[in-house]
Amino acid sequence: MVTSAQSNGWTDERVELLKKLWMEGLSASQIAGELGEGVTRNAVIGKVHRLKLSARAKPTNTTPRARPAPRQAPRRPAGPSISAGASTISAAAKPRPSMPRPQVMGATALAITPDIEPDLYVAPASQELFIPEDKRLSLLQLNEHTCKWPIGDPLTKDFYFCGQHSLETGPYCEFHSRRAYHQLDKKKR
Repeated sequence: MVTSAQSNGWTDERVELLKKLWMEGLSASQIAGELGEGVTRNAVIGKVHRLKLSARAKPTNTTPRARPAPRQAPRRPAGPSISAGASTISAAAKPRPSMPRPQVMGATALAITPDIEPDLYVAPASQELFIPEDKRLSLLQLNEHTCKWPIGDPLTKDFYFCGQHSLETGPYCEFHSRRAYHQLDKKKR
């Protein structure tokens, strides 16, 4: 009888080899190459996780890879390109003086420059509308014509809703609509 683990290619010998190579510090791709016969890198990673193997040893080759020096692309001559007589045009074309460009490393589109300070909008401090106690409403007393602006902490006993007459255009009274939907000056936009 063949088990499902054996039908997928994971025999006991292959599992032992996987464990041995993993502890030696080989990468999943290298182990897949050693095991061969249709075993992929992802299959090795999955099996390692299912076996709950600990983190592997450091690879024996820890020398940093040498990176090749960046090559400059050849420049094309400026000007129109005509197939007939192109050699006379390119010989007559004078190279443009190159403009010095600032050296930039990495993505700088979102870099913060310290000399520019952002203009932050600070809302003016406003007084809360005083609501007499007999006009304060609980959640169950609200209807489509009352202001639904919450006042206070919902976890305390003195929490209530404004209860003033709401505008036809929204859920709040005129005072709380100005607070909720303030418009920026046209100059700020």
